[in-house]
Amino acid sequence: MNTTSANSANNKSFSLKKAERLSSKKIIDKLFAEGDSILQYPLKIVFLKTELPTEFPVQAGFTASKRNFKRAVARNRIKRLLRESYRLHKHILYDQLHDRQLAIFILYIGKEIPQYTAVENAIKKGFPKIVLQLADKKPKTPLQTETKNPEE
Repeated sequence: MNTTSANSANNKSFSLKKAERLSSKKIIDKLFAEGDSILQYPLKIVFLKTELPTEFPVQAGFTASKRNFKRAVARNRIKRLLRESYRLHKHILYDQLHDRQLAIFILYIGKEIPQYTAVENAIKKGFPKIVLQLADKKPKTPLQTETKNPEE
C-alpha cells in the first residue's frame, strides 16, 4: 500500500510539537483571568477560545502543584503523564474545533501520583465536556440577559 494514501486515510498526528505548547505569558494570564474550566477529577482543565500565534487549533500547558508534590521528580512524572495522554487524545478536540483556536491548561489536582489510566480516562471524559461547553457558549444580547429569569 502506498504510504501517502495510508497517511491521508489516517489523518491523525500523534506528535506534540513545540508550537502546540502554550508558552505565551500573555495568553496564560488571559486564560486564567477570563477562561472557563471543567473539573474531571483528578484534572482541572482551564480553556479559552482565543487567537493563537500558530496554525494549530489548540495550544496546551500542563502543571502539577508544588504544594502537593514537593519533589520535582514527582511533578515531572505527573506532567509527563499529562502530556502523553493529551498527545494521544488531542484529536477529540481537533476534530470538533473546525476553524476556532483554543488555549487550554491542564492542572493535576490530585494528592497522589496517578496511574496513567486515571489521567487518560479524565482526559477522554474532559475533552467532550469542553466541546459541549464551547458549543453552548453563544453571545447573548442584553435583552436575553435581562429576561433570562422572569420569576425574580
